[in-house]
Amino acid sequence: MAPRCWRWWPWSAWPRTRLPPSESTQTFGNSDEVRDPANAKALRKKRRSAQMRVKPGKPRFLLDTEEQTPQICVVGSGPAGFYTAQHLLKHHPRAHVDIYEKQLVPFGLVRFGVAPDHPEVKNVINTFTRTAHSDRCAFHGNVVVGRDVTVQELRDAYHAVVLSYGAEDHRGLEIPGEELPGVLSARAFVGWYNGLPENRKLAPDLSCDTAVVLGQGNVALDVARILLMPPEYLEKTDITEAALGALRQSQVKTVWIVGRRGPLQVAFTIKELREMIQLPGTRPILDPVDFLGLQDRIKEAPRPRKRLMELLLRAAVEKPGVAEAARRAPAPRAWGLRFLRSPQRVLPSPDGRRVAGIRLAVTRLEGVGEATRAVPTGDVEDLPCGLVLSSIGYKSCPIDPSVPFDPKLGVIPNMEGRVVDVPGLYCSGWVKRGPTGVITTTMTDSFVTGQILLQDLKAGLLPSGPRPGYAAIKALLGSRGVWPVSFSDWEKLDAEEVSRGQGAGKPREKLLDPQEMLRLLGR
Repeated sequence: MAPRCWRWWPWSAWPRTRLPPSESTQTFGNSDEVRDPANAKALRKKRRSAQMRVKPGKPRFLLDTEEQTPQICVVGSGPAGFYTAQHLLKHHPRAHVDIYEKQLVPFGLVRFGVAPDHPEVKNVINTFTRTAHSDRCAFHGNVVVGRDVTVQELRDAYHAVVLSYGAEDHRGLEIPGEELPGVLSARAFVGWYNGLPENRKLAPDLSCDTAVVLGQGNVALDVARILLMPPEYLEKTDITEAALGALRQSQVKTVWIVGRRGPLQVAFTIKELREMIQLPGTRPILDPVDFLGLQDRIKEAPRPRKRLMELLLRAAVEKPGVAEAARRAPAPRAWGLRFLRSPQRVLPSPDGRRVAGIRLAVTRLEGVGEATRAVPTGDVEDLPCGLVLSSIGYKSCPIDPSVPFDPKLGVIPNMEGRVVDVPGLYCSGWVKRGPTGVITTTMTDSFVTGQILLQDLKAGLLPSGPRPGYAAIKALLGSRGVWPVSFSDWEKLDAEEVSRGQGAGKPREKLLDPQEMLRLLGR
């Protein structure tokens, strides 16, 4: 049952516009009226007029919340969760934020999604750690919201709840043969080499000569690069020892990266493409025919897209220099881009026990700009391979029956982060906008949600009076046999990982088994 204080407040009454920049970045309790004693009388008058008049027995909402300690809960400790918490703590001097996480460890896709050879991207963990060290912030890992505690129970305990749990599933191919051994999601493959506990036993078979990656985004290039990179280049990264051992034994020599549309529609960025072109021990396979007329079509493209296409064109049609030709000549491995191809069927081996190839429908493009789509021509081609990695997108899942969810779009219906028809419930990150963009995109998105929440708090749209926050949830979890992991607990696990990695010259050796983590914490 929803808290009684929500029932009389219609969704249509909620403000639906952003604050102007001058207001949205204001720190509560730091206005000119507060700093200037001459304005004290005006401030008192403003506060009196800001109080909402309600009938006896009805909930009382306040516009000014400087005297309260808002209890706010964030579900998910990836970039969206931490950036939302950071904004709330920075812009409200009394807010307390509890971050709940289903894993025993924090940082979400920064830990489990960023490629091991991209350590600079993981430096954002330092920022998140500073947020977690705030005396107004607490991390509670090993708590599965929707199972160990419901969203409604969180709403009863907090003034506001923000859902920032990301996209924890992948889009299926939905074609015959998808269930064959040797067909994996790129998400699971990334989780395997990055130490995501649920993927630690994946054990991909890398005994084949050719792998096919379906999709042409950054994740697709990540998995292709990891498959082809000489293992010695990964030895000093935080890749798991199990994955490194498997890659040392890998027989994969060629990786095809397949997209249903053309070169102009690729989703990867110039950084990832440049890394593929310069990947030691490999050479690109690019058909110049695929790029005919592209030079003319990119003249009016935005600068980032134009630069990406120019690099792709040079790699495809220009003769490499002497040094580059000498580097490529002995390369034992290769990668290629295949355009205008859509997966139609996974082909089984003669005994039907594993994948032996994939049938691709040849497509053509219709429409212009963002409306460009691939349609089948009726032609097909078979591409032999022993491994298929599907990288056609991540997707979010419903977290709780009480939370609205759009299964088609894979997001929680919202307006600038306010969950539709559920006052006091918000969302940020991929579950808000879909699995697009990079970490900085999520940062901006999460700041907007935090700003909207504080706007609603200041406008009196959240319940007044104290809320128990974690004290109530701790009691519930204890009665259900759930043992949350604190941030100081994580720091003990962190120290253990760093210690285990030192012997091999690695930044860390990740702990993979949740039960081992709990034993190390004395649970």
